[in-house]
Amino acid sequence: MAAYSLRHYGEHTAALTGPKVIVEHYTETTTAEEAYNTFAPDVPDSEFHELPNTCAHFLVEPHGRIDQLVPLSLRCRHTVGLNWTAIGIENVGLSDEQILQRPAQLAASLALTRWLRCRYGIALKNVIGHNESLSSPYHHELVPAFQHQTHSDWNHADMQRYRALLSRHPCR
Repeated sequence: MAAYSLRHYGEHTAALTGPKVIVEHYTETTTAEEAYNTFAPDVPDSEFHELPNTCAHFLVEPHGRIDQLVPLSLRCRHTVGLNWTAIGIENVGLSDEQILQRPAQLAASLALTRWLRCRYGIALKNVIGHNESLSSPYHHELVPAFQHQTHSDWNHADMQRYRALLSRHPCR
């Protein structure tokens, strides 16, 4: 991750310090095991063929179980341009809408996100969907081929719904 961070952010470190963004994703799998098997191998990622493989800090399962995959002190490769300052949460599922319709999973995802927001002082507006990554004021990418790369997961409309639900549980 330190070598990746040097190439993409100009910082030779794998440490995640003072995160400013939380990025919501969905796994495009139906089970946590399938998602884990995507992240676990130390092989180049399937999209850009670059190490390290993609990962996330947390995985939220359909029945509400939360698995921590990577320590919060380490950067994780989940969102181009934001890995240097973002915590990644993968929600097991095939779409934003599917996760929004699963009460146990949605409640767990919101509780985890709230806890992270409060722990790190992350503003509600900086809880984003992967699809919103390019509009983040924290987006920073040195590799030209990656500068405009994003994914479709957690589009703006669904993230507005998610942030509205999250706003009902402010930090104290």
